[in-house]
Amino acid sequence: MNHRHRKVLHQIFAHPINPNLHFRDIETIFAELGADVGHSGSGKLHVKLNGHVANFHVASHDVPKQEVIQVRKFIETCGIDPERDYPL
Repeated sequence: MNHRHRKVLHQIFAHPINPNLHFRDIETIFAELGADVGHSGSGKLHVKLNGHVANFHVASHDVPKQEVIQVRKFIETCGIDPERDYPL
């Protein structure tokens, strides 16, 4: 994972929540973490990572804060800690 991807991963976990995240960046992070990523026909992103599965609504603009919280919880559930696994 390159430095830019690490920065985006840390932005997902930043407090307060960063309102300028784009879903294409989050999708790239999932791919860099080794997830199987796919799009459904209904505007959802299907992610399978470390045996866990989640679906996220793909926004055409900045990702809403509630969606960032869901992405954060999913990554934590998968056992990934940005500070430990991908330090800046």
